[in-house]
Amino acid sequence: MIEVYTDGAASGNPGISGAGIYIKANGKQYEYSFPLKMMTNHEAEFHAVLKALEVCEREFPNEILSFRSDSQTVVQVVDNNHTKNKTFLPLLEEIRNKTEKFPYFFIKWIPEKENKNADKLARKAIQEQRSM
Repeated sequence: MIEVYTDGAASGNPGISGAGIYIKANGKQYEYSFPLKMMTNHEAEFHAVLKALEVCEREFPNEILSFRSDSQTVVQVVDNNHTKNKTFLPLLEEIRNKTEKFPYFFIKWIPEKENKNADKLARKAIQEQRSM
C-alpha cells in the first residue's frame, strides 16, 4: 500500500498556489512540489490530489493507494463522491477518472500537524514562483 500525503496552499485567496505531495512507499519517501496557477486554497487542495494521482499513475501503477489530506472539504467531496459546488465538480470528476485506474483508493482526513511534509512542499512551490 502506498501512503500519499497531499496539501495545497495559496498565497492570497485566490493567489499564487502550489501543491505538495509526500509519499511513503516500499520503505522509501518521495517528495514532490508543483507550482500551480492562480487559484483559491480549496482549489489548490484538489489539484494536489490530482497531481499526486498523476505521480502514482507513473511511479506506482496498480498499487493500493491510501491518501491523506488535512482538507476536510476535499476528503468529504471525494469520499462522498458528490459536490454541488460548480468549481469542485470537474475536479471531482477528474479525480474519479484517475482513481478508477487503481485497485483500491482510500482518502482520509488528518490534522494539519500530521501533514507538515506536504505543507512544506506546497509552500516551497509558491516560493519558487515568487523568485522567478
